[in-house]
Amino acid sequence: MDWSIQDIARIAGTTSRTLRHYDDIGLLKPSRTGHNGYRYYNQAALVQLQRILLLRGLGLGLPVISQVLDDETDAAKALTGHLEWLKQEQERLARQIASVTQTIEAVKGGGEIMAEDMFDGFDHTQYKDEVEERWGKDAYAKGDSWWRGMSADEKAAWKQRQQKLGEDWIAAAQAGVGPDSAAAQEIAKRHVEWLTDIPGTPAYGAAAEEGGSARIKAYVTGLGEMYVADPRFAANYGGQDGAAFVRDALAVYAEQNL
Repeated sequence: MDWSIQDIARIAGTTSRTLRHYDDIGLLKPSRTGHNGYRYYNQAALVQLQRILLLRGLGLGLPVISQVLDDETDAAKALTGHLEWLKQEQERLARQIASVTQTIEAVKGGGEIMAEDMFDGFDHTQYKDEVEERWGKDAYAKGDSWWRGMSADEKAAWKQRQQKLGEDWIAAAQAGVGPDSAAAQEIAKRHVEWLTDIPGTPAYGAAAEEGGSARIKAYVTGLGEMYVADPRFAANYGGQDGAAFVRDALAVYAEQNL
């Protein structure tokens, strides 16, 4: 069974012009071309298109997407990693939707607002016990105070920065580059800079202190191991294989620069 280019454009929410462009650049070839010159797509082409649209949703450009598709030919494996990330986002958004819906109902009905329920899905304190256990209560208190002191725009910018790192790590891993490659090391550099900007962490302000580089190095390599060991963190990088790629890249960066 196959579908015409018009059918696929309608079903996928794209345009025939976009699909023709994907064909022209070799990103998505039709499974056959009819006598009338119309392009037709089979099931395998639909799977390829789904992967392209998912990667586009992560903000990747077409050249990078092409490289990712060439390097990871096992569509099921690639989609499984992406699915884990989508599930995590789905759960977080579902919690936010439920909490906002509850607030709207309470405001409209003049009911009592339960503060404990208003910020479900927004919680930045979910790792409180772990932070205190690893780095002490003072570390958590400083980080919590820093977060609560941010404006809404500052929080949004910080979350966007975090999300972009995760997306770039996933894209690099799927592209098949090595942990010691220039591309991976550029992301590792940004990742370490991001970590050193968070008050309360062992890396914050350490660069200006005596022996600070060694402390940052230990912190970064330790986090890399935690990314792999803890499924909650691994999900941010496309699963355990992606987390292992991040760990290895951070280890290379720490060894060469810290």
